[in-house]
Amino acid sequence: MSLRAATPDDLAGIMAIEQASFPTDAWSVEAMAAELASPHNRYLVDEVDGVVIGYGGVRALQGGADADIQTIAFDAARRGGGLGRALLRALLDAASERGAREVFLEVRADNPAAEGLYLSEGFEEIGRRPGYYQPDDVDAIVMRLDLANRGNVLRRSLSEERSDETKLSDGTEGQE
Repeated sequence: MSLRAATPDDLAGIMAIEQASFPTDAWSVEAMAAELASPHNRYLVDEVDGVVIGYGGVRALQGGADADIQTIAFDAARRGGGLGRALLRALLDAASERGAREVFLEVRADNPAAEGLYLSEGFEEIGRRPGYYQPDDVDAIVMRLDLANRGNVLRRSLSEERSDETKLSDGTEGQE
């Protein structure tokens, strides 16, 4: 994994993933270019051997109290290996560095993997927007994270990961 700040040169790679990940409601090239250029946003890409395999962005005005995760997406072959979690954490760090105290996002109600990731990182559901994602008519789950509590969530998450690793290494779990 190699996270770095996105540049305009990454636009083609980002858009390839965007269109494959969100075929019915992908952002336009113009909209994504504006996102990358905005001083209020922080976009990161993950790359392997110079090829963009994932990207994500957060809108966080310097000194503002809140921020919004704009998007996170990975090439389908790279999903499920923890890369999204690492990217999310980097975006949350960027929001915190800019002074945000809470972070919001919307996630498709038909994307339980993403919803599970956000819940495991301490986000909580605060509402729903019926039919938000068009043309699919899919609800958006609106979520919020209090960055002040983030440390507690990360400590709990690390403790659970260590516990799982211990169970696997001593053979007490994973056997049929």
